[in-house]
Amino acid sequence: MNLKILIIRFSSIGDIVLTTPAVRCIKMQIPNVSLHYLTKPQFAAILADNPYIDKLQVLDKSPLQKGLDLQAEGYDYVIDLHHNLRTLILKKALGVPSFAFNKLNVEKFLAVNFKRNSLPNIHIVQRYLAAAAPLGVVDDGHGLDYFLSASVQTETVINFNVFETPYLAWAVGAQHFTKRLPAKNIIAKIKEQSLKVVLLGGKEDIATAKEIAAACGEQVIDFCGKISLAQSAWLVKNAALVQTNDTGLMHIAAAFHKPIISYWGNTLPAFGMTPYYGKLAKDEIYPAQLIENKNLSCRPCSKIGFKACPKGHFKCMDTL
Repeated sequence: MNLKILIIRFSSIGDIVLTTPAVRCIKMQIPNVSLHYLTKPQFAAILADNPYIDKLQVLDKSPLQKGLDLQAEGYDYVIDLHHNLRTLILKKALGVPSFAFNKLNVEKFLAVNFKRNSLPNIHIVQRYLAAAAPLGVVDDGHGLDYFLSASVQTETVINFNVFETPYLAWAVGAQHFTKRLPAKNIIAKIKEQSLKVVLLGGKEDIATAKEIAAACGEQVIDFCGKISLAQSAWLVKNAALVQTNDTGLMHIAAAFHKPIISYWGNTLPAFGMTPYYGKLAKDEIYPAQLIENKNLSCRPCSKIGFKACPKGHFKCMDTL
């Protein structure tokens, strides 16, 4: 019997990349499965070149209306890797059996509000895969996927052919302020070594990147807000080393098996979102180095992040 399965993950960059092992394992392990993936329109490009997805669906309507529209697809199962009120409404409208991942909300609440760490040592990739386990899906050990189209790679090589020597890629941004290493810390670190450094980030990171570039001169090339996510991914793929906050490009770097140094502010690696290489990663792959201040009684202050440090001192990042 052929199955038709819908995976749901609305956002964001890193979270979607972290679902790719589940995508691959479902497609490769369930015979003749037709696999669809539902996400927000602004994130569809992340999965556009993924060969394991038969059809991309986008959330261009309310969850209720989208669920009613998708009834015509005749899905057999839904794998809910977002698991919130919106996906509950959409699944109710679809009316087919579904499986969701464990968000560990209680454990995260205890960690944030009472500093009680009862979090299991389980990466979110494993929790995503567990949602597909009732269908007989198991982890193949090959880690994350990120696919770049041939046209993107060719165009990017032409545009960035100045990189004839090893360079370091630094992802300076993050969705929330309290997850971003301050510019002064990045400047100090860049000045300690001799590699050329490319700065990566979105339009919201332009001011930070300009400050870093002004302080570091010709050693730095600033691409923040100037290139596409796919081009940034190409630069990550070809970097000698990637330094990053807890953000989407960190997970893209892990998909390309790059050595990573990641900086952790108000959140914890124990939340299960660290760089994930897969258990079958080659011996020569460097383990990710996780830099964090473990001596603060106020950390973690949030499972996501804030626009400013609630305590006003920002020691979780300033001291790194």
